[in-house]
Amino acid sequence: MSHWRALTDTLMPHLMLAPIALPMLTAAVLLLLREEQQRLKFAISLLSTIAGLLVAVALLQWAHRGAGAAGMGVYLPGNWPAPFGIVLVLDRLSALMLLLTSMVALCSVLFAGARWQRAGVLYQALFQFQLMGLGGAFLTGDLFNLFVFFEIMLAASYGLLLHGSGRARVQSGLHYIAINLAASSLFLVGAAMLYGLTGTLNLADLARAVPQVAAADRGLLHAAAAILATAFLIKAALWPLNFWLAPAYGAATAPVGALFAIMTKVGLYALLRLWSLLFGAEAGPSAQFGGPWLVWGGMATMAFGAMGMMGSQRLTQLASHAAVLSSGTLLAAAGFGQNLLTAGLLYYLPSSTLAVAALFLLADLVERWRNDGATLAPYESDEDAPFLSPELVPAAGLNLDDDEQVLVGRVIPAATALLGLAYLTSTLVIAGLPPLSGFIGKLAMLTALLNPLGLGASTGVVPGPSGWALLALMIGTGLLALLALTRAGIRHFWASQGRGTPRLRVLEGLPVALLLGACMLLTLQAEGVMRFTQATANALHAPDGYVRAVLTAKPRPSTTHEGAP
Repeated sequence: MSHWRALTDTLMPHLMLAPIALPMLTAAVLLLLREEQQRLKFAISLLSTIAGLLVAVALLQWAHRGAGAAGMGVYLPGNWPAPFGIVLVLDRLSALMLLLTSMVALCSVLFAGARWQRAGVLYQALFQFQLMGLGGAFLTGDLFNLFVFFEIMLAASYGLLLHGSGRARVQSGLHYIAINLAASSLFLVGAAMLYGLTGTLNLADLARAVPQVAAADRGLLHAAAAILATAFLIKAALWPLNFWLAPAYGAATAPVGALFAIMTKVGLYALLRLWSLLFGAEAGPSAQFGGPWLVWGGMATMAFGAMGMMGSQRLTQLASHAAVLSSGTLLAAAGFGQNLLTAGLLYYLPSSTLAVAALFLLADLVERWRNDGATLAPYESDEDAPFLSPELVPAAGLNLDDDEQVLVGRVIPAATALLGLAYLTSTLVIAGLPPLSGFIGKLAMLTALLNPLGLGASTGVVPGPSGWALLALMIGTGLLALLALTRAGIRHFWASQGRGTPRLRVLEGLPVALLLGACMLLTLQAEGVMRFTQATANALHAPDGYVRAVLTAKPRPSTTHEGAP
């Protein structure tokens, strides 16, 4: 067993390159194929994405077992020690984000294979570059490479957003590009200021250097952190910096919108990673810097997202504001800097992301069903109608619809039933209603707010205004989300007279089922998942292990034989 563990610890660090190298190589191959080879492009992209999902599962299991000898996976691609060389770091948080990204990506590429990939010749290549940027952002251990992977991710997202053309996409795409270029500029300014103060951009080395910053430079340090955080908060859709999100995400094609559901979580991941490392409990005078801003800004974002859902008339707009609501909930909970609350938000994060991604896919299917102009009769021929004369129907006590057709015994088409059940499941998760994973995640956060190890309500110290406000907003925004989603469901499903059966392909129905099936799996395995997220939160709020693992990682010895020139 010890030999197997040693072999795993030797081979698994090399697998950390796969979430970056695999989509990069796949994109390069796709660029070499001709325009008319769409099926081949889809097959290659699909196989690569499935392989990426398997790699993510393996990395998650390795991280959960404790990864390497230091309790976390550290890989030095250039074989230079930190902080001088590039370093990739895998812990439970990054492994969780990789698995979530791979799951959403697989469903997105499946859905695009049905029709949307044919709207542009470079869709699959851009999709793989997007995955490369996401994987690198979750694995990198230094600030400069985080910027590099952010730019790869954003450059690909510009093309994906414009995929399919159209006035609305071009207009929203230009706004999206402008705001993200501004955010990238802020990222560079903040990183440059941090480098000038500390002399390093390695995250672990920054965590060691921040407490040692001179008192005279402390204000400059906070200014640099605030500028850097603004760049991340733009990507995380914090109000009032999120005016661009709903128009952009709402205008994107369905598979792109589903993939973009993970984009706001990249900003949240960066904030969690840097804030816990640089401004944790051991940061001296800078401990918990910016926490109240995250709390109140997140709650304002929650209110904005809920009101946006109430005002949305289209399902894509509804899904976009649901993403804002989810992001605001996560930001507000993260701002408390409390490990029990962080464990709850880490459980809520994947379930809300999966449900929002499913809602983007459903929006495309339902809107197409609504606008296809089909006016098929309830029965295709007289022979298919119930063998019962109109005179005998009232006497039989049967219900009739507006066209005096028998309601009892009428079969609901499988495609219609699938869309309806999927929409209902998405509604339950996004609104946080029992018994699904959205409710469990919200309940875990609400419990942490009143826990004696958290804000101390059970020991006579009641939560402060921010704690009570977050508690009320979680319940209130869930109610508003339920009202908005229910209203839209009535309009699209119940008020659907004169509409034919929706045309649903396997490649369109399967991704939706997979996303919502993952939400149900989170519900069934809630105890094990909560243990995982609690361990993740504990490690996140005790960053000594991360710092020690990165800074003590040794380059591998040269394989050159003695006596060789």
